[in-house]
Amino acid sequence: MPLEVLAERLKKFLVFVLLFLLAACAAFCLLAARQGHFSSVPAFRAYVLRFGALGPVVLAAVQAIQVILPVLPGFLGCAVGAGLFGAAGGFVCNYLGISLGSLIAFWLARRFGLPLVRQMVPLQKYQRVTDWVCRRKSYTLVLFLAILLPLAPDDYLCWLSGLSGYPSRRFFWIIVLGKPWCILAYSLAFARLF
Repeated sequence: MPLEVLAERLKKFLVFVLLFLLAACAAFCLLAARQGHFSSVPAFRAYVLRFGALGPVVLAAVQAIQVILPVLPGFLGCAVGAGLFGAAGGFVCNYLGISLGSLIAFWLARRFGLPLVRQMVPLQKYQRVTDWVCRRKSYTLVLFLAILLPLAPDDYLCWLSGLSGYPSRRFFWIIVLGKPWCILAYSLAFARLF
């Protein structure tokens, strides 16, 4: 079998495995949301504690999925992470999860296009964010500021950036360099509250 064919089959297999894992994590999170585990900080905290030593992994996975699916607000995970694992531990869990989720949303949009994005982003929100972005002169600056600052529609911008043909490497660096500051601020603030 030629090496190119083998490499292509391996790539398809890895995509299948990733999509399967994403679907399993999404189903896991949707079930937890339906059971009320994401309804408040105490409920989410108790849910993460049930997993013992795997709690940080569960928190990071939920934070990744919340970027892809609107299961819970990201600040809820930041509060729980800081409360359970301290400012530093909560920051690491949340930063890794949210950054991974942002990169996956970008990749999914790039790979599956507008039909998937329209399923993940409500049409009204899609139109509002698209109009807002189109009025800006520099998309890179808009994207960086949205990723950097709290309360911006950054999850939706991850999906739209994947659709737009935005350079993958530039998007990666915006996430890596822009995401930590808001999450760090949340982690420090919430660590003092809990």
